[in-house]
Amino acid sequence: MKPCIVQTYGYDEASELALISYTKGTSRHCCLVAPASVGETGAMRSHRYPHPCPAPRSAFAGYRFPPEVIAPAVRWYLRFGLSYREELLAERGIEVDHVSIYRWVQRFAPEFAEAARARQHVMGDRWHVDETYVKVGGIWHYLFRAIDQFGKVIDVYLSSRRNREAARSFFARAIDRTRISPTEVTTDLYRVYPRVLDELLPAAFHDTEAHANNPIETDHGRLKARLRPMRGMKTHRTARVIVAGHTFIQNVRRGFYDLGTDVPAASRLPDAFAELVLAI
Repeated sequence: MKPCIVQTYGYDEASELALISYTKGTSRHCCLVAPASVGETGAMRSHRYPHPCPAPRSAFAGYRFPPEVIAPAVRWYLRFGLSYREELLAERGIEVDHVSIYRWVQRFAPEFAEAARARQHVMGDRWHVDETYVKVGGIWHYLFRAIDQFGKVIDVYLSSRRNREAARSFFARAIDRTRISPTEVTTDLYRVYPRVLDELLPAAFHDTEAHANNPIETDHGRLKARLRPMRGMKTHRTARVIVAGHTFIQNVRRGFYDLGTDVPAASRLPDAFAELVLAI
């Protein structure tokens, strides 16, 4: 007779070995051998309770106050030149210390700007470039700024010196971030600009006529009005975050992002921040 093979599978101690028996003539022989391993197949898996994907962690997780409080506080801080922004929340029954608001700005202003990056409009190809002054740690620093022909702030760059290296770093970063090489650049008569533009933008027309740079000089006033009540900033990081956050606020207010497009201009900022809260 042909051998008869019987195998049993299981996970208890009694079934760890399989019995193989066969008959040959009038003799019966039996032996115990280790069972064959069985792997889990697709049909054996349960699809009734699939493993849920973890929800993305919100940037506001772990904070005492909800996004509905933090987002307006950050927006007001960057938008208005008020000495005590916490009073706006106190009038609404929310007690927040001004240090908390300052920390929220440092934490969330870059988050909001980064979340909106994909929604911004394309930059123009005619730039107005100029420098202004801000006080950081009790020392005056130079702030390079640029806007395009539509009034959109292109970039800002804080430097302790006004020299060729600072101007070159500003232009190189602005070109890298916008992926645009302007066809026309308007500056004042500062001597380093022709050499920097010849190096980085040799094909661009350099305009230095009197009053041609009035748009950027006027735009400086918006930033100065916001910084004046602060009486200076303590560190470079604080200055960079606040200046860049103010730039972001100005561009959103002026309609250079696909945010708040379905509401009146006066409601554009609150509507835009309500969208961005969900994105971070």
